[in-house]
Amino acid sequence: MGYALSTIVYKPFDQTLAATREALAAQGFGVLTEIDLAATLRKKLEVEIPPQVILGACNPPSAYAALQAEESIGVLLPCNVVVRSVDEASTVVEAIDPQTMHELTGNEAMAPVAERIGGMLQGALDSLTS
Repeated sequence: MGYALSTIVYKPFDQTLAATREALAAQGFGVLTEIDLAATLRKKLEVEIPPQVILGACNPPSAYAALQAEESIGVLLPCNVVVRSVDEASTVVEAIDPQTMHELTGNEAMAPVAERIGGMLQGALDSLTS
């Protein structure tokens, strides 16, 4: 099983990052954290990588349902969504596949939660290319 949902968006990084935030909001996700990985590595290690931002996305009802099914699931929350530049005209958007939560825990009560969250994340990704 793969661990990520992914799409390529044929738009520049900044436009795709903004569109990803909007797509997540349209699916009921809030962005709790944002890590500018390129800026962090530049500052801490003095290295350069293409633009890449990690968005920590959360849908509170789904997070609550996941916690009810598996009390330690917080180690896998929020759902990371990565927006990274490939070149000037294309950007990859990837999200953790919530089925990973079900697979890692082996808890069948996580299955419907993972399926629901996965559908929402996939909906956000699909909207970026339509």
